[in-house]
Amino acid sequence: MKVLQICNKPPQPQVDGGCIAINTLSNGLLEKGVLLKILTVATEKHPYLESEIDAEFAKKTKLEAVHLDTRINVIDAFSALVTADAYNVSRFFSTDFDKRLRELLTSDSYDIVHLESLFTTPYIDTIRRFSTAKIVLRSHNLEHLIWQRLANSTGNKAKKIYLRHLASRLKTYEEKTVKQVDGIAAISFDDTNRFRQIPEAAPVVTIPFGIKLEKYIPANKAVGKTVQFCHIGAMNWEPNKEAVSWLLDEIWPLLKNEDAELHLAGRKMPAYISDFADDKLIVHGDVENALDFMNQQDVMVVPLLSGGGMRIKIMEAMALGKAVITTKLGAEGIDCKNNENILIADSSEDIAGLMKSLSQDKEKISRIGTNARKLVEKNYRHAKIMDDLIAFYQRMLDQPKG
Repeated sequence: MKVLQICNKPPQPQVDGGCIAINTLSNGLLEKGVLLKILTVATEKHPYLESEIDAEFAKKTKLEAVHLDTRINVIDAFSALVTADAYNVSRFFSTDFDKRLRELLTSDSYDIVHLESLFTTPYIDTIRRFSTAKIVLRSHNLEHLIWQRLANSTGNKAKKIYLRHLASRLKTYEEKTVKQVDGIAAISFDDTNRFRQIPEAAPVVTIPFGIKLEKYIPANKAVGKTVQFCHIGAMNWEPNKEAVSWLLDEIWPLLKNEDAELHLAGRKMPAYISDFADDKLIVHGDVENALDFMNQQDVMVVPLLSGGGMRIKIMEAMALGKAVITTKLGAEGIDCKNNENILIADSSEDIAGLMKSLSQDKEKISRIGTNARKLVEKNYRHAKIMDDLIAFYQRMLDQPKG
């Protein structure tokens, strides 16, 4: 089977959850014997850094990138307010990228063109004109939900109006686009159900983030007298910035008398966050190895108020046997059970209450973390998930043409 994977960001280096999800899937396809070619967008936010890409991976996938300037253009963004343009998506269309895509499609034939995220869908028309391949959209989340939830959580009226407008445009674009592809591989069961409610949407299957268990080795570190809580996430992603602001402004102050530490990590950490640092709040910024960082802590705290899809960092923490505290929205898309393999709360007081209870009950930290690892072992094994994706591809190929 020959697959052309079109990515909205380079799979490597794995600097955020999206890159990790893409890279894991790409390597899974290679392991299943798929002949894989990767064409990726490179941007200021996610540049193509050849020195940080595994040479064997690049060789096997014939990886190449085309640079796009996706920075916000104020005039274009304003014009999108009064047009039907889903500006967040249209920024990812480039004549240079389109030209290279046409060259690939006319010089070789592919069975499947795999689109990573909604941001690669502006190229559907080109794929249809120059290829007979089946098009499968890998949906990391429903984009309009992220912006809708950001709108709901902001107190700024002007920002709320703009975000709601953006969410509306994205929803219209998404509902149109899911009728134009041949199949949808959603990252969570919740998103699968949402896609199935859209009339005439393409067939959809749930392909969650798969964990290669041999890569996630729990440190089995004993919880010390001082419980170490942590948050890690790219801070140039709005839902993470919002979550950390809530954590620092309203949740952490409620634990000032507890024997606990809070460790914050993530690339693009805003300078102002360092102002909060003291002997109990440690700001690490970008860390060399995210898994090592998580393994050194006791509990992951992910107080998300917005976002969509599946939270890769939560899945990774669970695979490492860590107890995770999050919101209902943060746990969305994960087949978990509150107070068994995860802890869920939705108010500052309740999240702080869970953190306090864990500070005083080290056994509970161990129990929740152990059960989290068991859940991953049962439901999120990488090899099984890749088999499901290959089978879905094959069903698309078995469909009658036209």
